[in-house]
Amino acid sequence: MKKSTFIITKMDCPSEEQMLRMKLETYTQVKYLDFDIPNRKLEVYHIDTIEEIHSSIAELKFNEKLQGTEEAEPPVMEDQSKQKKILWWVLGINFGFFVIEMTTGWISSSMGLIADSLDMLADSIVYALSLFAVGGAISRKKKVAKFSGYFQMALATLGFMEVLRRFFSESETPLFQWMIIVSIFALLGNLISLWLINKAKSKEAHMQASAIFTSNDIIVNGGVILAGVLVYFLNSKWPDLVIGGIVFTFVMRGAIRILKLSK
Repeated sequence: MKKSTFIITKMDCPSEEQMLRMKLETYTQVKYLDFDIPNRKLEVYHIDTIEEIHSSIAELKFNEKLQGTEEAEPPVMEDQSKQKKILWWVLGINFGFFVIEMTTGWISSSMGLIADSLDMLADSIVYALSLFAVGGAISRKKKVAKFSGYFQMALATLGFMEVLRRFFSESETPLFQWMIIVSIFALLGNLISLWLINKAKSKEAHMQASAIFTSNDIIVNGGVILAGVLVYFLNSKWPDLVIGGIVFTFVMRGAIRILKLSK
């Protein structure tokens, strides 16, 4: 067996990992993919030559560079069942808070909570695609990714439009109590997710990437909490609209990445 090492500078989250997995999933000569997202590195264990595989990776335009190919032994596989169980928990937490934050966001008139809920939905979609993606289901996975990406993009666009509408019109000040309390619970949910992921002590790329995703969510939760505090002290809607606009930008970026999974 051979091992070819790539440096992929634009691979920085689970979305790019999934795109690469889907791209190479149909190649029977590929036996194992070892991702190192923090270091932007991919090791491909394969038989035969690397040229066809390299060309397929290059089509994604992730600024890849082949460092070299060498003979290698197959890597020792980690326990996938334990990892999947943890990812199911993380998926459940993310999707649960998507529903909670979306509902309370509308009740409290908080664009920050609504935007954060869509950010949670984006993560849930990526985790779900990872868990449901098996073997011959690639065409179905691409269809799900395409629908999910366009759906999320539509929601993000509507969110931006609502932020602009509230910005240029007289609209009520959001209920800061809901913003702070719900975001604190979402923060606790993400901290539990991060604890579960770190508890696994896995070196698998999708687990490390999940930790990065969850850490980013914690930062977003903190931003919504801060916005809620500023709404209270300033008695103004502007902090909520600002954080909502910022998070909707991340949501739109996530939608674009999910759409790339369908290509």
